[in-house]
Amino acid sequence: MTDLSPPAERLMTWVDHHGRPRSLAFDRPLVMGIVNITPDSFSDGGQYFTPSAALARAQKHMDEGADLLDLGGETTRPGSLPTPADEEWRRLEPVLLALAQNPQTPPISVDTNKAEVAEKALRAGASIINDIWAGRNDPQLLPVVAKFGVPVILMHMLGDPRTMQEAPHYDDVVRDVRRFLWDRAQVAMAAGVDRSRIILDPGLGFGKLAEHNLKILKNFDKVFPVGFHTLMALSRKAFLGTILGGAPPDQRDLATATANSIAILKGAEIIRVHAVKPSKEAALVAQAIRAA
Repeated sequence: MTDLSPPAERLMTWVDHHGRPRSLAFDRPLVMGIVNITPDSFSDGGQYFTPSAALARAQKHMDEGADLLDLGGETTRPGSLPTPADEEWRRLEPVLLALAQNPQTPPISVDTNKAEVAEKALRAGASIINDIWAGRNDPQLLPVVAKFGVPVILMHMLGDPRTMQEAPHYDDVVRDVRRFLWDRAQVAMAAGVDRSRIILDPGLGFGKLAEHNLKILKNFDKVFPVGFHTLMALSRKAFLGTILGGAPPDQRDLATATANSIAILKGAEIIRVHAVKPSKEAALVAQAIRAA
């Protein structure tokens, strides 16, 4: 893999389906607040499954300074099975429509791997698509992203959510993930997605043992091909619980913030988190150190 591309531009701009200008400025780390509209998320056990609870969670994220929101209507924890598209959209629609009507809502990402759901979400007010399959599960998803001209997050995953943690193996996890991300970025561009709107995620916890996650974090500045924006999504992951001696997901936010600060020092531009405030504070400190 050879890439002599210049670094990604510091300002990403686009226009959403309703004609509203959108932008992300990468002069500081950005914090993406997660809203799981699912009954069985590993991190919160369905606390935000109702529209009212999901909207309250989104508002809390915004109050704490979230730069983006990421809505998900399908559980993708290890061992999970796919959610039908109609059910996924039934969960997302009322929350997305309500948030889209609020002029204070930051750019909304929708975590989906289905073109049908992605198109409905973009028409309803979402302006970013976050695909854990990086366009591999539904070949029409990347063309939908290209048609709407919005950013897309492409994530590395070994296997699928049902089987991904069954003895994952890499010859060299940093090199293998980097090559995968490069290949999927090329596929996205071939489908018409603008290079400047591609965000790459190494997929910690998706087909990776604790040792793989730690090696990726340690080598975060080496795991990405040049010229693309970067995202770290390690919030509350199991490997943090292991390090903490078995802490449950809701007691991993300080560890999440600590690990995110390391990722930022190594170049992470977006951190995706369940609790915004601690990671927002960690991001400010890491940015100050990085800029010193």
